[in-house]
Amino acid sequence: MTRDLTLDDWILAGVAVAAGLLAALVSRSALRWLAKHAKRTKWSGDDVIVDALRSVVPWAAISGGVASAAAVLPLTRTVQRHTNQLLTVLLIVVVTFSAARVISGLVRSVTQSRSGVAGSATIFVNITRVLVLAIGFLVVLQRLGVSIAPLLTALGVGGLAVALALQDTLANLFAGIHILASKTVQPGDYIRLSSGEEGYVEDINWRQTTVRALSNNLIVIPNGQLARANMTNFMRPEQQLTILVQVGVSYDSDLEHVERVTTQVVAEVMTEITGAVPDHEPAVRFHTFGDTRIGFTVILGVGEFSDQYRIKHEFIKRLHRRFREEGIRIPAPARDITVRRAGGAGIPQQRGAEGAGDVSAARLD
Repeated sequence: MTRDLTLDDWILAGVAVAAGLLAALVSRSALRWLAKHAKRTKWSGDDVIVDALRSVVPWAAISGGVASAAAVLPLTRTVQRHTNQLLTVLLIVVVTFSAARVISGLVRSVTQSRSGVAGSATIFVNITRVLVLAIGFLVVLQRLGVSIAPLLTALGVGGLAVALALQDTLANLFAGIHILASKTVQPGDYIRLSSGEEGYVEDINWRQTTVRALSNNLIVIPNGQLARANMTNFMRPEQQLTILVQVGVSYDSDLEHVERVTTQVVAEVMTEITGAVPDHEPAVRFHTFGDTRIGFTVILGVGEFSDQYRIKHEFIKRLHRRFREEGIRIPAPARDITVRRAGGAGIPQQRGAEGAGDVSAARLD
């Protein structure tokens, strides 16, 4: 038996609900202030945690106020139990979503910090989010009195059928996990496949890998295909790499002088151009006696793959200008053709220079 509701009961219940609402507003304001200070720190994990608390704490305060109001009211035992159960389920749902946000956010921050160039591996983020939500769902069912043992059995049997129907999808999922676990490819790496695709790895999710080419176009590659492909990773084991530039000078050049001038230009480029390696030791290697030139290779150091185009551009411009100032000649390709007439027929004979291009010999009548 329950007594009738009185004005005092309503006042106490209203005070309890108002106290819960006030606590929610105060906690939200305090957490907003805390979030501003969290943004000033270098670690991004505190931002994720504070953002999740801004969702959990106010709802917890409101639920506590409503539970207190239900406790002071003369409700029947059944109504009281259902009310508490409903509030508990609501709180579990809020905590579950907030925990999923916190854990997935922390996983994202860890993957980004280890990936380098603005990378993200959403495959781990999605897996952790699904696991947390699944655990929360099972807790809710257990709280409502639903036995989860038959459900787990059904999921085990049904999972086999789903696995057979989704072989390609699961193959891509585990291929993506294998790629990340083996650390052969990480978001932010610059890769080139044997099939010709190349670019920065933007993301590796549960099904596919997204690669951004230098033209800013996105290339979508299934994880299984990426795991089977022959691939060059230009950022592992080191992000810095060396590039080769081929140059040639005429035979009348002083090679000691050529080497000294080229070394000075390399040192200048390495210290002044963004993306170069300042501590790179200039290297010039002569290697070929050509038809009209002596060829040599210049070795340049670059910070990462896409920097090579800008560094080559600047190096060639500066080397060409210095060679002109120093009187060092870069011979142009040339080919001499001598035609001799014999018996009314022309027999072309060619005496050529290196790199002269295509010249077709015509019969002269």
